[in-house]
Amino acid sequence: MGYNNSMRAKKRQPVHPGIILKEHYLEPLNLNISALSGMLNVSRKTVSKIINGRGAVTPDMALRLSVTFDTTPELWLNMQSNHDLWKVSHESADWKKAKRMIITETHA
Repeated sequence: MGYNNSMRAKKRQPVHPGIILKEHYLEPLNLNISALSGMLNVSRKTVSKIINGRGAVTPDMALRLSVTFDTTPELWLNMQSNHDLWKVSHESADWKKAKRMIITETHA
């Protein structure tokens, strides 16, 4: 099948999970970076990078966010994955140079 063209067809880049974190969690709950970093047990710098779109939500961070906000780690990882996949598929053409492997079945 190959690469799913639905992601390439999207004109707008998926929102970075840091934007969602800021606009849907921090702001409505009146939390600041310091408070959230304490709740997550990570540095302010780590949270700041994610919120400002300069850092990625790792599996470890996804687990921490899911515990803190009663969500699933998959929510955070899927947002990050969608963002990253869209970005690389639009900013680089190197992946298009990959060769397709053709597998044929042999019957004994």
